[in-house]
Amino acid sequence: MLRRSLPEHHLDSHAKDVVRLGAGLMATISALLLGLLINSANGSFASQRVQVKRLAADIILLDELLARYGPEAREARVLLRSSVPPFVEEVWGSRVSSAPHEHVLRVNVPAARLFLTLHELSPHNDLQASIRTQSIQTMMDIAKGRVVLFEQADLSLPMPLLAILLFWLTAIFTSFSLFSPLNPISIGALLILAISASGALYLIFEMSQPFSGLMQIPRSTITDALGALGR
Repeated sequence: MLRRSLPEHHLDSHAKDVVRLGAGLMATISALLLGLLINSANGSFASQRVQVKRLAADIILLDELLARYGPEAREARVLLRSSVPPFVEEVWGSRVSSAPHEHVLRVNVPAARLFLTLHELSPHNDLQASIRTQSIQTMMDIAKGRVVLFEQADLSLPMPLLAILLFWLTAIFTSFSLFSPLNPISIGALLILAISASGALYLIFEMSQPFSGLMQIPRSTITDALGALGR
């Protein structure tokens, strides 16, 4: 539409050179920015996936420590098992809230009771005293990991940066057909290029939301740990 509305002398060879050079520069900047965003989103996604695996490992480790403590820690093991499903629901369940830190501030009742129960254990020998200390430290690691997980999950992409990127991509695609009439081949090529660029943006948004969407971190990482408890 822009090509048809402009006078012919606005679309001469000099204008073509300027637009093509400018589009090339803009395409280079856009490619660099897309690469940085994908790398950043992938780094955040990988970090949260590692954090989930660490939490699962700490949960299993805490259960093993309590099992070695003896029958006195049976209640603590039951509370540990009861605290996992609420945590899974917090992370992978509904996260729609007007307060971004509501899930962090919400108390996991079984986990709170477990923390108190660990402190109430009365060791009868040095081995139990050592296990109690390690159990409390592991419980603290789990609590810290939970907070870190929610804080990282609240990270969002800067909207001004995305708006500028979309403007650049729009300008680049506009320059593709500004000087050349469209035919089925060129339309097909533009559609493939548009899908490719949109796919890159889709990857960025998906990896920025690791607990929802098609590329989410599987909840089986934690639920498998729950299945291992008590064995």
